[in-house]
Parts: sequence; structure tokens; C-alpha cells
Amino acid sequence: MSKRTENIILFDLDGTLTDSADGIIKSAQHMQEKLGMPISKAEDLRFIVGPPLLPLFQSDFGMTLEEAEHALVVYRERYSTVGLFENEVYEGIPELLQSLRQKGKRLAVATSKKQESAIRILDHFGIAEYFEVIGGDNREIGRDTKAKVIAYVLEELHADMSDVVMVGDRKYDVEGAHAIGLPCIAVEYGYGDLAEFEACGADEVVATVKDLDERF
Repeated sequence: MSKRTENIILFDLDGTLTDSADGIIKSAQHMQEKLGMPISKAEDLRFIVGPPLLPLFQSDFGMTLEEAEHALVVYRERYSTVGLFENEVYEGIPELLQSLRQKGKRLAVATSKKQESAIRILDHFGIAEYFEVIGGDNREIGRDTKAKVIAYVLEELHADMSDVVMVGDRKYDVEGAHAIGLPCIAVEYGYGDLAEFEACGADEVVATVKDLDERF
């Protein structure tokens, strides 16, 4: 298989660079408790890791938009102070980022997480320096979908679309990339699985961090 030739690589955060499930799930349980909802078991909440939370609260928790916005505020009470650091960088990621930079690649992050939180996490783990741009959700100015986040990052990079590839671990990454005409590599070590990637049309699937490095 020939190596990929794109020189700009956009990374998702949760499930791609870091294993963030613990903090996200505990913060969702905090939200459920504060709102008087039944508290779900951790294993039953893994589906919330990765996608934008506001539409998910509406579709999967049966909330109105107003209820979902309030639930997000309550969720962030815990996540913004404790939950975002209940997290760890996947083994091999710092070495991957260093390797890609040595190969001359330009790296950036495009996440559905709130941009401020994404920057804090990457700074905390000492890997922010590898990325030219860290882009995330900024609902206050209408940047509230994966596709909009990716578009923002590309604009900040002054990127040639033909020279960019997205890397993510859920269908939301694939769909967001495809919505603006980018290919997407899906990684199996995160929160998605092969069936999900096949259903959403991922351009390529890799199993490990090492496999990802070897594709470039």
C-alpha cells in the first residue's frame, strides 16, 4: 500500500489523541444526578464520548433544546474543573507527533470539544506544541458542528484542501470531514469500531498508533 501524501493532518482529540472517557462519563453522571435523572452505569454512557453533546442530549436523552443547553452547563460544572484531566494520552502519541513533524507534516487539532478545554488538555499533557492550530467548538459564534470546526482550522492554516487529511475515531469525524470534501482515516484504538467506520464510509482504517505513523 502506498503511503499517504497529504502534508497537513488534522486530529480529533477524544479517542484519537487521548483516552478521555472517564472524565466525560463521570461528568455526564454528575449532570444526571444534579438534574434528578436516573444515573446510568459507566458502560452505558460510552456512546457519549466523541460526538457534540448538545444534539446528543436532545436525541438520546429526550431533552428539548432549552433542557439540553442547561444540561450542558451542569455537565461543564464538573468537566471544566475536574473531568477534563481524568484523561490520558494514548501510548505512542507523543512519538507519533514527533515523527510526523520530522517528516515535515503540519499538524492541527479539530475537535467537537469546547476549544478552551481542548487547549487546556493539550497544554496539560505537554503536546500542544506539536499543533499549529487547536480548533474546537465555539457555540457563541456559531461554530457548533464538526464540519464548521474543521473549516475554521483549515482557514487558520491557509490550507490547500487537496493537501489535508482528517484522523478520527468516530463517524462524526468521518462525516464532518466528508461534508467539506476531506478524506478521513479512522483509528480502531479509540471509541469507534470497524462496523461504524464501514457504515459511514471512512476512507481508510488503521488499527494502532504505529500503523498510523507508517501510513505517512
